[in-house]
Amino acid sequence: MDYLWTPWRYQYLAQAAAGEKPECIFCDAVAKKKDAETLIVHRGAKSFVILNRFPYTSGHVMIVPYAHVAELALCDAETWSEIMQLAQRVEAVYKAQYKPDGMNLGMNLGRAAGAGVARHLHLHMLPRWIGDASFMTVAGETRVLPEDLKTTYERLSQALA
Repeated sequence: MDYLWTPWRYQYLAQAAAGEKPECIFCDAVAKKKDAETLIVHRGAKSFVILNRFPYTSGHVMIVPYAHVAELALCDAETWSEIMQLAQRVEAVYKAQYKPDGMNLGMNLGRAAGAGVARHLHLHMLPRWIGDASFMTVAGETRVLPEDLKTTYERLSQALA
């Protein structure tokens, strides 16, 4: 029998079981000012880049405005400009560091659209490779990631510095 160890998920499961849920994971991460702990890989003037703790692929980040808003219309033009500029920088980093075959960018606005954090909009960005949706993902509903979050944090934070 094979085992897949995912010790980082224990924290998520334990917090969920205990009913511990921060008001907003993004606002909480920014306020802590412990970027290595909260996985913020880059801070801009109006937005920041943070690793997804439960990534679809290695390198999965979210680009998030500092403003706690849930709707596109509530972000000012400077914030949107910076979010897109950061997406361009992340794209270049992915190409240099991960050499993906493609990339996904997307937003889920509102719980009905699949937003895990419905009250604070964020842009998901992740590198993709041909064949990365293996039988484990499709049949076993299990993701197999070749890189732990600490390594991803170090790679991306250095590349975005």
